[in-house]
Amino acid sequence: MPVDAYELVPPPAHAMIESLRGVGYSTESAIADIIDNSIAAAARNVWVQFHFAGSQSWISITDDGIGMSDANLRRAMTLGGTHPWTARAQEDLGRFGLGLKTASFAQSRCLTVATKQGGQRFERRWDLDYIARPEINDWRLLPNGRPGTEKLFEALDGMTSGTIVLWQDLDRITVGMLANDPASEDAFLATAEKVGEHLGMVFHRFLNGPRPELQIWLNGLRVKPWDPFLENHPATEVTPVERVHSPHGVIELQGYVLPHKDRLTEQEASLAAGPEGWTAQQGFYVYRSRRMLVAGGWLGLGTPRVWTMEEPYKLARLRLEFPNSADKEWDIDVKKSIARPPRLLRRRLTELADQVRSSAKQVFAHRGAYGRRAAVPDLQTAWIGRTTNGSTSYKINREHPAVARAVEASGGAAIEQLLRLVEETVPIQRIWLDTVENGEIQKEAFAEAATPEVADLARTTLWHLVTKVGLARATALERLRKTEPFQNYPDLIDSIATEDTR
Repeated sequence: MPVDAYELVPPPAHAMIESLRGVGYSTESAIADIIDNSIAAAARNVWVQFHFAGSQSWISITDDGIGMSDANLRRAMTLGGTHPWTARAQEDLGRFGLGLKTASFAQSRCLTVATKQGGQRFERRWDLDYIARPEINDWRLLPNGRPGTEKLFEALDGMTSGTIVLWQDLDRITVGMLANDPASEDAFLATAEKVGEHLGMVFHRFLNGPRPELQIWLNGLRVKPWDPFLENHPATEVTPVERVHSPHGVIELQGYVLPHKDRLTEQEASLAAGPEGWTAQQGFYVYRSRRMLVAGGWLGLGTPRVWTMEEPYKLARLRLEFPNSADKEWDIDVKKSIARPPRLLRRRLTELADQVRSSAKQVFAHRGAYGRRAAVPDLQTAWIGRTTNGSTSYKINREHPAVARAVEASGGAAIEQLLRLVEETVPIQRIWLDTVENGEIQKEAFAEAATPEVADLARTTLWHLVTKVGLARATALERLRKTEPFQNYPDLIDSIATEDTR
């Protein structure tokens, strides 16, 4: 065969498309990928509709963007119609020219796109069952939707421009679902609810504010943005914005330590937990042109070992943002769900993350006693932790005023034996396992407002400091403010300070 000879070996259409269906899109990530195109088309509104009818169910994504010409629609429906390294507008959230097709094929066997521009409407359809026919098995893009879909595209008639993406034959979503079956419909709508949570998270930067640049509607209800950083909460710790200049644009870094749950209302704690829960949502939140790609995780970073999702660091979250010009540098995948930090950035990312993790662990360990409020210097704690040869033990602090008072009142021996028994039988492993499995198992000591029990304990401790230790009353009150748990109740100490002690 001559050196310059070659053979054309186009892949069989049916086999290739079925392979593309295995890329691994979830329903929520697939719909988010479609909405990326709506944002690139300058849409102000996106309407997502889940219509249940058993195996005849369908999902549509409609936007009021600029629409497409007939030629551009054909290009959009072509697999790989745009080279991944082609320069894009800053607001363009695409990359490979595959998202519309692979996201749709992963969920449905029939993808129809109808678009309107310049007063004209155009349609194209990929129908996998049609392509799969033995006599077809070719890349045949059909010019119209299936019979009966005309009514679903009537929304475009009242719009100057826009696009509708329609998914039918939802074999990956409606498998085993039956029409007129409440359980099947509930499962279908549960998928819709999960999609709404995901869209509120991924596009929260677009959806936020009194006049958001984008609104998403799911089955007629507005999708609410989810702020993973609780930026407006007074107890959230925030590091300064750090800007790193790279050959492919400016990268922004910022760390957040969220408030301990004891500092949040039930509603705030539930909302801040995120779609996957507190522990799973820790780590880096990676944004590309303001669109979230990665929602938590440590990006394979860590020292001396790779960090994993652990309970003590669940309050640590970091924002990392780069422009779409840095796609190749960050190794973005087709689904836009994975980002790998460049080698030159990994050290700085690790340093900042280590700082945020350390602060988050402190807030977690002290159950929110620290945070934006200044830490109490020389705090007299009830327990003292000691680590020797890699083993940690916990001892009751004999210098704590309440403990010292009890030891003195008992004559010493009996109470000392009791303290040693408590120290030697602390179920450390059990407490840790219960915490990991069930979340935090109790609030901090004497949590919430000061109770009469706390007030009585504070008064007797103050009496001991004055009458037995010999401190001046003012000095004793100051000591009380630095003693656990009374440091959490400054108003109580102020009240006791004014009481008549005669």
